[in-house]
Amino acid sequence: MKYSVIIPVYNRPDEVDELLESLTRQTVKDFEVVVVEDGSSVPCKEVVEKYTDLLTLQYLTKKNGGPGPARNYGVEHSKGEYVIILDSDCVLPEGYLAAIEKELAENPCDAFGGPDAAHESFSSVQKAISYSMTSFFTTGGIRGGKKKGAMDKFYPRSFNMGMRREVYLKLHGFSKMRFGEDIDFSYRIVEAGYTSRLFPEAWVWHKRRTDMDKFFKQVFNSGIARINLTKRHPGTLKLVHLLPMVFTLGVLLLITGAVFFRLWDYYNQTATGLLLPNGGFIPAYALCLLPIALYMLLIFVDSSIKNKSVVIGFLSVEAAFVQLMGYGFGFLKAWWLRCVQGKDEFTAFEKNFYD
Repeated sequence: MKYSVIIPVYNRPDEVDELLESLTRQTVKDFEVVVVEDGSSVPCKEVVEKYTDLLTLQYLTKKNGGPGPARNYGVEHSKGEYVIILDSDCVLPEGYLAAIEKELAENPCDAFGGPDAAHESFSSVQKAISYSMTSFFTTGGIRGGKKKGAMDKFYPRSFNMGMRREVYLKLHGFSKMRFGEDIDFSYRIVEAGYTSRLFPEAWVWHKRRTDMDKFFKQVFNSGIARINLTKRHPGTLKLVHLLPMVFTLGVLLLITGAVFFRLWDYYNQTATGLLLPNGGFIPAYALCLLPIALYMLLIFVDSSIKNKSVVIGFLSVEAAFVQLMGYGFGFLKAWWLRCVQGKDEFTAFEKNFYD
């Protein structure tokens, strides 16, 4: 058996149905699928049974413990030479495994990962969140699926991640981190001297979160996880990881400045601002808000063009601010508690493993 596809799932039978259906259409057939039911109250057993004659399939159940332990449990029962980890909210194009096969044949490596994209059928909110998670203007290019132009090297993420089975077992799989466990694993792979590469053509359709509240919880935990990862892996904190925190502080500072100058002018009956050569005048509070407005315009135009929709463009502005400031607030909270006060590793929204 060449590949073992591991899918942890929690209360998502419909998503598992779509993912398994896409696996039946793969042009490469030398693989098995291991579905791990992680303590679901709405199990997907009946869905899985639909595919028993179409796929080499295992259906396992365990007590809820989060996706990391569920993946490890699945790998323990798998047989493939390579292990491929997928999230249950992904759908594969028919050439997904063929792209992995081609990359491994041309330039073998120990571990790999691929990018994600938004399918045409996804909701406008999902497409906006997908844009914010992959755009250079929000992530620095580290999650967009391209090596060139990125501000940090590529590390495989658990929604689309693979490696030699021997590597997985030797490193004991995913740690007990509740969030950021995939990056922790990627760091450990590189630190152990194994090779890891981006496979640009091995991409998946990834549904992301379904609303902004769930998205905020995700990115807030990601900000906390970044500090936890830095504690576990000193020297891995890069400039790109600081940008959401800088963005958050910058937005708060600019808004505070705008309020201050507006109140100052009101109570002192003055007009503080910038006098232009042509006699025009820009109030100081407007100058404070100008960088924010320009960034919003940049996101709106770029997303509208890429998604061919002004609605998604507007939603992408909201998604970008939720992503950057949610991550930034989580980062700042963790920095204060862990780096200043010396607290132990922690997370927030711990029950939202699969939201």
